[in-house]
Amino acid sequence: MPVKIVTDSAADLTPEQARDNDVTVVPLTIRFGDDEYVDGVDLDAQGFYDKMAATDVLPATAAPSPGAFEQAFRDAGANGDPVVCINLSSALSATMQSAQTAAKAIGDEINLHVVDSRSITGGQGLQVLAAAKAAQEGASAEEIVALVESLSTRTKVFGALNTLDNLKKGGRIGGAEAMIGSMLSIKPIIDISSGSVEKAGKPRTRSKAFAWLRDRLFEAGEVENLAVLHGCADDFEELIELISPRYSRDQITVWTIGPIIGSHGGPGVAGLVWQEPA
Repeated sequence: MPVKIVTDSAADLTPEQARDNDVTVVPLTIRFGDDEYVDGVDLDAQGFYDKMAATDVLPATAAPSPGAFEQAFRDAGANGDPVVCINLSSALSATMQSAQTAAKAIGDEINLHVVDSRSITGGQGLQVLAAAKAAQEGASAEEIVALVESLSTRTKVFGALNTLDNLKKGGRIGGAEAMIGSMLSIKPIIDISSGSVEKAGKPRTRSKAFAWLRDRLFEAGEVENLAVLHGCADDFEELIELISPRYSRDQITVWTIGPIIGSHGGPGVAGLVWQEPA
């Protein structure tokens, strides 16, 4: 019985990636004021960033209900297959808590494991794809859980923000800090490698922010599964060009940051993700 992989939409898998790798995606929701959208169903990445640019209302996100996860688990395990669910970092969202609540409701009906990716967007997505590949190769649920737990400690995610407004609304920084940062034109770097948002740098321009990301990557030495992340940013190719002396285009995956992480990162968010060798 092959293991079935479930994740949430914060992994930012494309519909093709989900389909081709037999991954079930449980969507989060996005709210603009009173208007609510299901991630990837009612609103795709481009539509989200277009909407954010057209309104002064900053978006908010909500985790899937336990019921949504329970239905996904029952569908995935309908033929007696084991199920592994890999979720958005539990330090950043109630999504994993919803998945765990659903797992408790199912009890022993399904061989079910819920795992914390300790990551977001492409970092989470890379772990999901690795798990799906292992499942296709016949790995057991326990082996896949061990793989994801290992990858979660080796996945590095850094993001360069273009605005502080969304972080302020999300409670990640205070109003005074946001005001001063905006006055100084700071383009902050955040580190999500631990599963939490940590401040990593305060460059004053976008070009310096990209150079910071390049330098951090080059300092890391040998890495695996390198990806450039961007929230429909029109300048992400500049970041690719900066790292091109060491990594050719065919060594880089380009990953679009979707509405869930984009709601907090804001317009123009871009970054890098990679995994350290085992």
